[in-house]
Parts: sequence; C-alpha cells; structure tokens
Amino acid sequence: MADSLPSVLPKNHADLVESRLRNQAILKFGTHQLPDNLKDWEKYRDRLRAQIIDKAGVVFNPKLPLNMKETGSLQLKGYTIRNISFQTLPGMYATANLYIPDGKGPFPGIVLMAGHSTNGRFYNNYQSVGHTLALNGYVALAVDPWGAGERTTSHGISEYHGASLGASLMNIGESLMGMQISDNIRAVDLLSTLPFVDPAKIGATGASGGGNQTMWLAALDGRVKAAVPVVSVGTFESYVMRSNCICELLIDGLTFTEEAGVLALSRAIMPSNHIRDAPSFLPKEMLRSYENAKDVFAMLGAGHKISNRVFDLTHGYHTEDRKAMLGWFDLQLKGTGTGEAKEEQAFELIPEEKLMTFTKGQRDHGVMTTAAYCRLRGADLRSAYIGKDAFDAGLKRNELLNVLRINELPELKKAHRYVSQGGWDRFALETSDGKLIPILHLAPVNPSLGYMLVSNTGGKQSISPELIEGFKKKGQGIVLVDLSGTGELFSRAEIANNKSMVLHTLSRSELWLGKTLLGEWVKELGIVTDFLRSTYKAQSVIIDGNKESGLAGLFLAATGGNVSSVTMRDAPVSYLFDGRENIDFFSMAIHLPGFLNWGDVSLAAALGGKPVRILSPVTMSGEKIGGIKLQEYAAEFARIRKLSKQPGETSFGDQ
Repeated sequence: MADSLPSVLPKNHADLVESRLRNQAILKFGTHQLPDNLKDWEKYRDRLRAQIIDKAGVVFNPKLPLNMKETGSLQLKGYTIRNISFQTLPGMYATANLYIPDGKGPFPGIVLMAGHSTNGRFYNNYQSVGHTLALNGYVALAVDPWGAGERTTSHGISEYHGASLGASLMNIGESLMGMQISDNIRAVDLLSTLPFVDPAKIGATGASGGGNQTMWLAALDGRVKAAVPVVSVGTFESYVMRSNCICELLIDGLTFTEEAGVLALSRAIMPSNHIRDAPSFLPKEMLRSYENAKDVFAMLGAGHKISNRVFDLTHGYHTEDRKAMLGWFDLQLKGTGTGEAKEEQAFELIPEEKLMTFTKGQRDHGVMTTAAYCRLRGADLRSAYIGKDAFDAGLKRNELLNVLRINELPELKKAHRYVSQGGWDRFALETSDGKLIPILHLAPVNPSLGYMLVSNTGGKQSISPELIEGFKKKGQGIVLVDLSGTGELFSRAEIANNKSMVLHTLSRSELWLGKTLLGEWVKELGIVTDFLRSTYKAQSVIIDGNKESGLAGLFLAATGGNVSSVTMRDAPVSYLFDGRENIDFFSMAIHLPGFLNWGDVSLAAALGGKPVRILSPVTMSGEKIGGIKLQEYAAEFARIRKLSKQPGETSFGDQ
C-alpha cells in the first residue's frame, strides 16, 4: 500500500522549504541598498519605476475618455455621495462612490482604495474613511478594487479576488496588482478633471490590500502629493512564506528592489501600522523599510515628507488611523496643522444598497470581471497562437525557460543514501541550489526496461498503489519523488499563512524571488533524471505525473531534459480560462506569468520531440474533455508538432 511507503528524511526535520526561501529573501534584502547621492538616485528612481510598470503590467490611459456615469446620489449633512462608474481601460469600467463636501471648492481629492473586505468599498471601515474625509473638506473617490465589490463574477455576490482567480491573470500576461494600479491611476485622472477638485492637491489612502495599492499608486503617479497606507507596509522579505495576497505580489520584485525603494518613490508618505497584526505587516517590518526610505527623503531635503504611526490595534482602518490620516493630509495637502492627529466629526454609515452603482443583478456589461477578462483575453491569445504557420523550436525552448523563470540549472552536490526499507532504496539528493530532494528507488529487473519517475502533487504517499504495482509487474525501475511543497517537503508555513488554496504561499513566494514553483519542479525532476542516468546508467526515463507535476515533466522534456517520454494524468490541455466554478482544481503552482503569450500546452508537448500521453485530459477548472472537443485538441497537438518540425506524437486516453 502507498501509505506503507517509507520516509526518506528524518522525523521532525525543519521546514526545509520555508527556511530556504526565507534565507533567500533575507539575502535579497541585504543586497538592495538605495543610492546616497542625487545623481545616482535619479537614475535609480527612473529605472525602478520602469521596472515596476513592466513587471506589474501597469497601463497609463490619459487620453481615454473617462465617461463617468452617475446612477444615484445621496445628500447628507455637509456632503453628497454620488454612485458612479468610469472607464479605466477601453470599454471597461470601475464602480465607485464620490464623497463631495458641500460648497464650491476646489477641494483636495483623495483616492480611497479598499482592501480585502467581502463587499469592497462598502465595508464599514472604508466607508468611514469616505465620510470623514468629506466632512473635513476632501473629495474622496472610493473605488472597488479589480474583482471585488460590484466587480465580482456575479454582481452582488461577494468573493475573494485573489488566490487562483486573481492569479489567472498572470497566464494572460497581466497581474492583479497591475490591474489595480491601472484603475487607480485612472481614478487620479478622474479627480483631476472634476471642477470641484484641486488637481494639484491629490492624495491616496487605504488599508491592507488598499494600503498596498496606496503605496504603489504614490510611487508611480507623481500627481499623488501625499499618501497614507494603513496596515500594509512591511518588507518584501517579510512577505516570503508569510501572509500576502496575490494582489500584493510584484512578480520578480525581490530580484530588483525592496519595499524601501518603493516608499522612496512617493512625494510624501505616512505608513500606519498596528502592533497586533500579521507578521508581514508588523511595525518592526514597516520601520525597516521606513528607515531606509527616510534617508532618501533626507537627501532630497524632504525629511518632513515622510512619517509613520504605530497603534496598539488589530488589522484594519480604525478610528486612530483616520485621525492620523486627517492630520497628515491637512499638513501635506492644505498646509494647515502640524501633521498630528485631528479629531473626527460624527457620521452615520449608509446601507450598502444605497451606495451601489447598479441595482443588484443589473450591472452594466462594461464592468468586466476577472473571469470574463481572462476568457476574452485568453481567447485572443489562443487565436493568435493557433493562427501561426511555423515555430522556431530552439527559440521557443529558450522563451519557455524564461516563462518558467529557469535562469540557471542546479547540479547534484551529493546523493545521501540511507538504509533501504520495504524494498526501496532511500536517497536525499542534495543540490547546488540548497535543496534536498527525497526519492525512493527500485531498480529494474532488466536495465533495458528503464525507469518510471513518478510524482504526485499530493506527495509520493498519494501515488496510487495500483500504479506502482503495475510498473513492478512490468519489471520497470521505479523512482518516487517528493517535489518542493509536497510530501516530505510540505511546508508547515503553508498552513499557517494560507487560508485560500493549495500551495498559495509557496507559489507566491517563488514569484517574489524571480522563480516559479513549476520551474522549480522542472529543475528537481531534471536532477533526478540526471542522477538515474549517471548513477544507474538508466537507458530510458519515463516521467509520470498528475496535474501540475505532469506539466513539470512535460516542461522538462520541452526544455531539453533527458526524458524518454511523458505521461500526464488529469492535466490541462490548454491554459485557457474556462470558468470560475471549481477554479481550485489545480493548485496555485499552475499559474505562469505570460504563458499564453508564449504559446500553450500543445507547443510544450511538441518541443520535447518525445511521445506524450495525456490521460483524462481536463480544462483549467478540471472539467473532463472528451468527444468532439478532444478531437479538436488532438488535431491541434498534431498540427503544432508538425509546425515545430519535431518527431513523436501526443496521444490521449483514460486513466
């Protein structure tokens, strides 16, 4: 039985995955130092902004008509709330509320960004900020984050905009962070055009994910003169293997900067953090970034433009934060006060239905959801890919390595062999990139029969006993491997910091460090295959994996790995987004930035030039594919292989 498979690593071993990635993040923090002179700072500043825009996929659309539409308003004592939508990308609209003080103005304008509330901008904490800003002479534009509030898959039904849903944007070359920043830049565009707003006095604030958006907006849009990010600023180092949403992920971020650099790009900023918060956002982490950014502000003669507040509070945008925010904005945008906290005026919260831009279930089609956008953009990319009449195999292999973030190949440092148990040879393969890969080995009856290298996203204990017995009966050699984050390499930090989906924390952490989890699995499978070839003179190595581990085997073959053939079980035949339901069929590991911009699974199958079997093929939401649809995919796989001028074939079947 599979549950009787022996372990390789000792009991009670440390969290190898967490310690390795945390150490890498710590080293990265140490390498990212900010310039200490004006000339170098100006070069660094311009380069850093360009890198952030590129990696996040931020879009500036200053000439795009805003087409603001008002669907309702509410007059309160001293101010009005307008329910609006406005165009952020061509044909795509955001939902929002404008909180407008009575009087002619012009007033300072504030972009108010919501975090991970289940109801977006309507959440009491965020709504409270809008009310208090208007009562203190500010126009507040409260915007629903991409995929939240009135921008969820089904209008009026709350959902979390991150996890696999938000990560699906990466497959089409976008990012949830980039979509949000682009929206918020358009919010600044809107405020700047309103006759009752002073365009020279624009600020930004938000909490949690909204505080994160605040920091990025202030860094990239020079029109934002002051920012107050609440319970959001930490260090990029602290996000690795700890709490962080995919909307707060800057892909490859730690390869070129730390959070201090982003803070230093702003015109004026005051982070507010809480003592009783998650480790990623504790005041001690904020202060590490703050102190480094403060040196840049001082060098620029703007030491008075950066400050911070720390409160003994839990996560959220609380009364103390709002008072501090008002005092800071008064000083930075109005030139009044000392910057210290200012008392609030009383206000009443408004029922959600009165603040909605659209009646529940009657949302305008221009409000694009993540699911709809991924389907639409993915279909366009697939159409362009299918329409090509040739592929340069060498070029596409190199491009795939870039998509996988495989910049260098590790080497086997040492194969640690332990006492055999249950008929299995036990090895831990130590690699040059600091990993231990546990494997179980069973030699073939005859060397000519070769090896089956088997992996499973649930670890080797999840491999079907019947599958193992079938290989044994054929006399084939068998190697069972636990890939990073699975089996004996499961990270306890994944449980502590992930409430949404499998391998969320690990996959996101790899992306912070300029890698992908699938790319790491490709490298690990490569180490094992090379070990079998060199140590056991394996005449053939067939990789057999389920779900994403099957994809890792396919990508190893596609990028030149020493693989004889690949069998994939319950694996996707395309990265095309097909539906919101059952979106967590695959783990977070499956998402690859720009994969559909590169090609699709059929191209990866072709590039290896080896036989590929796909058993029980599925869509990205795990829907079984058969009949005419499967015939269409089979024809696609054959055609793409022919256009790539590669031998072999891809076959499809049942388990």
